[in-house]
Order: sequence, then C-alpha cells, then structure tokens
Amino acid sequence: MTTLFISDLHLDPSRPAVTRAFLDLLSGEAISADALYILGDFFEVWIGDDDDTELNQTVIEALKVLTTKGTPVYIMHGNRDFLIGEQFCQQSGCQLIADPTVINLYGRNVLLLHGDSLCTDDTDYMAFRQQCRSQAWQNEFLSQGIEQRRQLAKQMRAESKTANSNKADDIMDVNQHEVLRMFTQHDVDLMIHGHTHRPAIHQHKDSHAKRVVLGDWHNSGWVVRFPTSGEFTLEEFSIS
Repeated sequence: MTTLFISDLHLDPSRPAVTRAFLDLLSGEAISADALYILGDFFEVWIGDDDDTELNQTVIEALKVLTTKGTPVYIMHGNRDFLIGEQFCQQSGCQLIADPTVINLYGRNVLLLHGDSLCTDDTDYMAFRQQCRSQAWQNEFLSQGIEQRRQLAKQMRAESKTANSNKADDIMDVNQHEVLRMFTQHDVDLMIHGHTHRPAIHQHKDSHAKRVVLGDWHNSGWVVRFPTSGEFTLEEFSIS
C-alpha cells in the first residue's frame, strides 16, 4: 500500500485541465491508497466555505466519493486557502490537519508543512501571514458579503503579484536555518512540503535529513508516493 502527497494544485476555473487531472487521481490511484495528503494551496483562492461555485462543488463531491469509499484525505491550509473550514470538511469527508504536523508513516516520523512558514527571509510576507491567520482578521473578512470577498481576494492577489515581482528569488525560498531548526524541534529526519514551486529532494548538509519539495500543478503535476517499504519517490506527470 502507498500514501500519496500533493500540494499547490491552485484549482481554478481558468485551468480545467488541472481539475481534470485531480479528479482522475481521485477516481484512480487514490482509491487504493492508504491516505491522500493535500499540503496547502489546493485552491487558487478560498474565500469561505459558503462559496458554492461549480468548481468548488465538483471538487467537494469528488472528495466525498473517495472518502466514503474509505480513503482518508487530509488537508492542510496554504497561503491561498487558509479559510477552508469545518463546513468544507463535513461536506467532503476530509480532515483538516495543522501546519506543521508530524505523522507516523509506516514506522517513520515525517514532518508535513505547507512550506510558507519556512520562508522567513521574506519579512513582508511573514508579517502578512501572521495578520491573516489571526482569528480577528478572518472573522472580519468572513463577515463581509461573498461578492465583496471576491473583490478583496482579487485585489490582494494583484498586490501580492506586484510585490513578488520586485523580490529576489532567494528571498521567496526557504531559509536553511529555519529548515534545520524545524528538523531539530520536531526530532525528524524527513520533511515534506510545497509552496515554493521548486520540486526537489534535498539532502541537508551535515545531516542525513531529507527535505522533499512538491511542485505546483500546471502543465505537469507532482506527487510523492510513499509505500510501506519506505522507499518514497517524488514523481512528475504530464497534464494535457
């Protein structure tokens, strides 16, 4: 048996091929998996569980089919979809997990994160992250009408794109000291995350620890397959 890990699908009506690829995964390989973990930025934007667009309903219904058949699905908040809540979980059968979370996977402890918390060199983003993850900010945002929330989300995304275009690439990548701190804090030697869109398996200097970075789904998708043997792989597949 195998456990699957994916992240950064950024599901959006403008990218139907990505949605189809995800639905194919749910109706295919995921049925026989021990579990499916979605490590954040599942949606391009999530403005609240009451946003019942056609895409959202299609995805929720497909997840419910899978979880009803017995495959557990665990979802972690990303920087685009941190407002996914209990209503979504009840409708889809998914379970929200904290960022970070340590799981025991076939006898090995593995640290799971979305990955944005590791990018500590991007001080402007880290300040925004702290603000928007507060309950007060979220309550204020969710108290507004759905159309107003859509406009605010669109505005924030445009501002983020502008800000990121003026940042050096290394600022938006993980901070190595923070990575090593997390390995030590959680007493693990394997970490899986997404967010940076830089898929790779890193062997960290002066350590036997490995950090697996999932890629985003665009023209191709990325999945970590972790079988009971422990010989995990990071694999890319084409999205037509």
